Amino acid sequence: MGNRGMEDLIPLVNRLQDAFSSIGQACNLDLPQIAVVGGQSAGKSSVLENFVGRDFLPRGSGIVTRRPLVLQLISSNAEWAEFLHCKGKKFTDFDEVRQEIESETDRVTGANKGISPVPINLRVYSPHVLNLTLIDLPGITKVPVGDQPADIEQQIREMIMQFISRESCLILAVTPANTDLANSDALKLSKEVDSQGLRTIGVITKLDLMDEGTDARDILENKLLPLRRGYIGVVNRSQKDIDGKKDIKAALEAERKFFLTHPAYRHMAEKMGTPRLQQVLNQQLTNHIRDTLPAFRSKLQAQLLALDKEAEEYRGYRPDDPSRKTKQLLQMVQQFSVDFEKRIEGSGDQVDTVELSGGAKINRIFHERFPFELVKMECDEKEMRREISYAIKNIHGIRTGLFTPDMAFEAIVKKQVVKLKEPCVKCVDMVIQELINTVRQCSNKLECFPRLREETERIVTSHIRDRESRAKDQVLLLIDLQLSYINTNHEDFIGFANAQQRSSQTNKSQSSAGNQVIRKGWLTINNISIMKGGAKEYWFVLTAESLSWFKDDEEKEKKYMLPLDNLKVRDVEKSFMSSKHIFSIFNTESRNVYKDNRTLELACDSQDDVDSWKSSLLRAGVYPEKTATVESETTSTTDNFSMDPQLERKVETIRNLVDSYMAIVNKCIRDLIPKTIMHLMINNVKDFINAELLACLYSAGDQNALMDESQEQAQRRDEVLRTHQALKEALAIIGDISTTTITVPLPPPVDTSWVGGSSGGRRSPPPSPTAPRRMSSGQRPAARGAPPPPNRPGPLGPFNNSAESPQAPSRPNRAPPSIPSRRPPPSPTRQAPP
Repeated sequence: MGNRGMEDLIPLVNRLQDAFSSIGQACNLDLPQIAVVGGQSAGKSSVLENFVGRDFLPRGSGIVTRRPLVLQLISSNAEWAEFLHCKGKKFTDFDEVRQEIESETDRVTGANKGISPVPINLRVYSPHVLNLTLIDLPGITKVPVGDQPADIEQQIREMIMQFISRESCLILAVTPANTDLANSDALKLSKEVDSQGLRTIGVITKLDLMDEGTDARDILENKLLPLRRGYIGVVNRSQKDIDGKKDIKAALEAERKFFLTHPAYRHMAEKMGTPRLQQVLNQQLTNHIRDTLPAFRSKLQAQLLALDKEAEEYRGYRPDDPSRKTKQLLQMVQQFSVDFEKRIEGSGDQVDTVELSGGAKINRIFHERFPFELVKMECDEKEMRREISYAIKNIHGIRTGLFTPDMAFEAIVKKQVVKLKEPCVKCVDMVIQELINTVRQCSNKLECFPRLREETERIVTSHIRDRESRAKDQVLLLIDLQLSYINTNHEDFIGFANAQQRSSQTNKSQSSAGNQVIRKGWLTINNISIMKGGAKEYWFVLTAESLSWFKDDEEKEKKYMLPLDNLKVRDVEKSFMSSKHIFSIFNTESRNVYKDNRTLELACDSQDDVDSWKSSLLRAGVYPEKTATVESETTSTTDNFSMDPQLERKVETIRNLVDSYMAIVNKCIRDLIPKTIMHLMINNVKDFINAELLACLYSAGDQNALMDESQEQAQRRDEVLRTHQALKEALAIIGDISTTTITVPLPPPVDTSWVGGSSGGRRSPPPSPTAPRRMSSGQRPAARGAPPPPNRPGPLGPFNNSAESPQAPSRPNRAPPSIPSRRPPPSPTRQAPP
């Protein structure tokens, strides 16, 4: 086939392909596709067949042009073909391949020249090709025929653009020699997607069919209408040759004879023909492989490094060995125990930087969520005063009391303590959920043994549920202990004598903590109008007295400072279109909070962040809003409520006493509940996993059945070992490829502004045979047929003068000539026109 360069690469690339084929993977060298673009009957299919070396495409009726043919060449020891729509069926007779293409085209498009963008995928296995993709695209047509739609030209154009727009696609712009090159649709399309000419090679076909006395020499020498990569002329088989089953090898020999004997082309015969076209494309493939290898090698090395440890574990693995199963069961349970403890207690090695572990989430529950839930249960101030007044009045009954009754204090305190049961039980539920999630995360490492994983999760989860009831009983017992005895002799209790001074002391303590920073972080102000720029993210700083926000975390440019007086927090329902979680701050006296806004809506990325900020605001004295039901009941009752001065003093005294005592109870509960949960739940579960899990697994059933690995794990083990070996082989092979390839520099750019121009259908007169050819200084005119100077640059050989742009002929007031120009008899000293 005359393609020695490509054949030299075949053994090396085949070794690389074989290494990956053994593991069922593709060698992703991303070799370029080669798209053959041209008009109807331009000779595209013949060019394509010359690459394969087989006569297999339909002829005569233009059937194959009605659907794209994606031809995948795959190097193989034998030669056969197969279609994607006929998987498993091998075609060794290429006449059957042609028939299958015809029938598959008719099946989709009909028999009356309809078209379809659905490609026909054909694979040809041969020892004479590289792994490469060739595409025979529908010929560009202007007039619809048969069932073809009125916009047939636009449809075919879009179909072609889908393929040639890819950067890895080489474009063969095929133009017959007996048409006007300046009007070539193939060159126009290629210019749209490859304006620099890096991927386009001009192919001139049907040189043997030109009128007598005409030739395409100036075009092939890249002097007229130049392309960066120039033109290559080919001579395809005629219809008579095809009908007569002329062999492609014989056709290639006839093509070579044509160029050697034709007076206009014999001086550049070595730079013309299908072998030359194959050589140019082969050089593109070689350069592409060389450019791709460094990144490909790095990728393989990274994959090999990632598999080294796992492959080492799998070597010498015997799945049916009983001792191995016992040993592995012990190792798995031990690893599960270690992972659980690390996730709960924390560790310095293998720290998760993506999300919080179980222990960190439980810590947040203890110190953020639980205190927040406690405060939510506290009474509203007005509701508290109303209850106290009713208690005092009901205790005195029909009499008017002179002193403040201590029974009212006790009744109100017990009612407040009972409300603590709900947040305490909720805290236990949240911790249990985190423990179960932690167990599931730790059991992920047991996924290769499905039954072991299932049994481990069942046993540990059952134990957690068993401890849940005991923990809740103990938590409720702690609340009952608080209810059983109201200790008014507690050292932190203010007593009746100091109750009147409570308010002033509270104000002093709050003012002394005014500069204390409670929290910093990024929040998005969600309710800024679109006219003012929409939602924006700021750096917020929360202190005991104010909430400030800055442009960034350097805290240099303060945007606003919001005092915390009379503020409360409420939840905002997440909008359908937003991924943010939102809460809002509002003023209890219905005043504007921020500029003209009654509320300040703040958005976080997660609900955990919202809960954390609400907890921090709680520490600063910004309490959550009560539910609408409670507020409405309180309002309706309080509106008609009034007190005389004496009763008001008694209520104030009881109120201060209740605040003082409930602060003691809350402090105690906040301290004891986490300790109780830690002791009865978390530590107990850790001890159970360490000491009893293995025994429970042994008593659960057949240990060998527990250690039956999943089918996925067996496949994974085999795949890892095979992939590891293939990667090592591939890296060794890449070394051979990188040392046997060379790089050819890209030709310099040329003026291709003529592409897309029109000659208006008029044929220009031929160039004068006696006009002097512009040459560089020191050069002599070459005689027609004389061998060219060896040092002339250009990808097509000595006659590519496009490397020196001043030598490229420019004819400003003259339309480009059509190829079949009438040429006078050859002159012994013919020179190129200026």
